[in-house]
Amino acid sequence: MRTIDRVGYAVAAVLFTSGLVHLGVLVFSGGTWVGPVSFRKPTTFGVSFGLTVGAAVWASAFLRTSERTRAILLGVLMAASVVEVSLITMQAWRRVPSHFNFETPFDSTVSMTLAGGGFVLIAVIVGFTLAAFRTVYTPSMQLALRFGFSALVVALGVGAVMIATGVIQVRTGHPDLAYATAGALKPAHAVPMHAILIMPGLSWLLGRTSWPERAQLTIMRSAAVAYGLLIVGTIIVYA
Repeated sequence: MRTIDRVGYAVAAVLFTSGLVHLGVLVFSGGTWVGPVSFRKPTTFGVSFGLTVGAAVWASAFLRTSERTRAILLGVLMAASVVEVSLITMQAWRRVPSHFNFETPFDSTVSMTLAGGGFVLIAVIVGFTLAAFRTVYTPSMQLALRFGFSALVVALGVGAVMIATGVIQVRTGHPDLAYATAGALKPAHAVPMHAILIMPGLSWLLGRTSWPERAQLTIMRSAAVAYGLLIVGTIIVYA
């Protein structure tokens, strides 16, 4: 295993564990699952970023790209993920909102850093997606990688819309509406995010069977159509 892989899996494990720890804090403290200062945020962000980083490390190993380029992209992904989760966790413990919070200069810096980190993540995932479309592998894994990374771009794009919409609402004097409007897009953000784990994982499992590649590709195509319809349907319903 390469050094970048070991570091990546370690970072993913720390982020995921952080999410689980805060789930315990939420449960045993009797806190609420809703609201901008709930411990739900470090829980969901920790778990989601942990899974996403781990999946990206694993899936990117299949890509046709140089070791240096992959290491740089993974390094930026890990750094941005750690910053995002750390700032969200810090604000949760401070009992103030992490997003759309411009009450003080410090909180404004945190909110804008989180927004900027989101765009850094988009740039990194776009880089991986472009590499996925240059990758020649088994047809089923090619489809899985291209679908998974493309769906992750969609998820981050929805996240960018959530941030932009919330910032506009806050700047125009409607902070409560900002959380409600952005929060309504959470399902549309979450559903495509984990395709990068599910689709390559399914292809890998199929590769462990004795089924011919044609059968595996047929299953992957069906899964891609079903997942794609789920993504589109979720965006239509919640956008």
